[in-house]
Amino acid sequence: MNVSRSHDALSQGADYETLAARFRPIFTEIGREAAERERSRTLPHDAIAALRQAGFGAVRIPVRDGGAGASIAQLAQLLIELAAADSNLPQALRGHFAFVEDWLNVPAGADQRAWFDRFVSGQLVGNAWTEAGDVALGQINTKVARRDGGFVLNGSKYYSTGSLYADWIDVFAQREEDGSDVIVAVATDQPGVLREDDWDGFGQTTTGSGTTLFRDAAVEGRNIIDFSRRFKYQTAFYQLFHVATLAGIAEAARRDAATLVRSRKRIYSHGNAPRVSDDAQIQQVIGEIASWAYGAKAVALQTGEAAQRAYEARFEGDDEAERAANVEAEIASAQAQIVASEFALRAATHLFDALGASAIRAGHALDRHWRNARAVSSHNPLVYKAKIVGDWTINGTEPPFLWQIGNGQERGSN
Repeated sequence: MNVSRSHDALSQGADYETLAARFRPIFTEIGREAAERERSRTLPHDAIAALRQAGFGAVRIPVRDGGAGASIAQLAQLLIELAAADSNLPQALRGHFAFVEDWLNVPAGADQRAWFDRFVSGQLVGNAWTEAGDVALGQINTKVARRDGGFVLNGSKYYSTGSLYADWIDVFAQREEDGSDVIVAVATDQPGVLREDDWDGFGQTTTGSGTTLFRDAAVEGRNIIDFSRRFKYQTAFYQLFHVATLAGIAEAARRDAATLVRSRKRIYSHGNAPRVSDDAQIQQVIGEIASWAYGAKAVALQTGEAAQRAYEARFEGDDEAERAANVEAEIASAQAQIVASEFALRAATHLFDALGASAIRAGHALDRHWRNARAVSSHNPLVYKAKIVGDWTINGTEPPFLWQIGNGQERGSN
């Protein structure tokens, strides 16, 4: 069902250069220490704090409500710039912006106003959806239950990205009383929420994607939301963050490769010029990397435009048009993931062909670009994305808008 909303209550775009100018000095400072954070696995608390203070988490909030009124495509463009500085940060903020998006899609009221005020004040939201441990596909062990006139949450989650930096956590759970699926917003400043920094992936190492435990964590009844209310283009929106992150990684590979070639003095006797920067073969390598970065950014922004159309269709009073826009956004995000993953991984590998053996020194930390791109590309298997696009292209089969992960049937079982 569509929701009526006046024009000034929607976030349809701002002047991008003015908006980006607020954050570029912060991005520059974040990028200055990114390689060292990667080498030492230092969590980016200071970087998150700077973004928080500058209002980055509220850029999608309408201007009349204290935000910047940015469109989703503009958010994607900001995320690309941020990812070029440190690709861990867009992923760490992914759950926050999805929670913001959900509140942008609901009817105006006191609850929406309360959350808008929290976002504008700098409060951030983490994510905890994936069940930890040995669970079957679709099994949800995290439960919210009535207790002593209130509600408590119990369970364990993994891949709880961004939760180490958050004031709230957006938790996928079930009501104990009837098994219905809900979203639970849980405040982190309580003893019942235990956040562990145990993410051990070889890439995206500081996203805060480890385990979160809930042990009789207190929850307000108004912060328990039926999952059926969740905004309909959520999967495409979540995947847009991966696409933007990949585009930022490709841009970082372009930047670092060009900078090192420009400053390189040593040449090979069998090269093509007295300076590496004038070597036609090296110029070709850098040109290819720059083109892949350009392509990744282009598909990310195009995907953001499709998601924005889905957002705006929510308020236009045409259910069929809204569904079509949601399908478009989902297919766009799937196609973009395939393309951006290919381009980012190529760029992150090919940059070493423009440089000498010194490029593999740990101090440069250039390997982080490939490791981070590979980690982002592995979150949602690309083979399934390609299948979804192919089935849509051939047969017109609508994509799945939601999916889960868990144990399948063992061999020999029914």
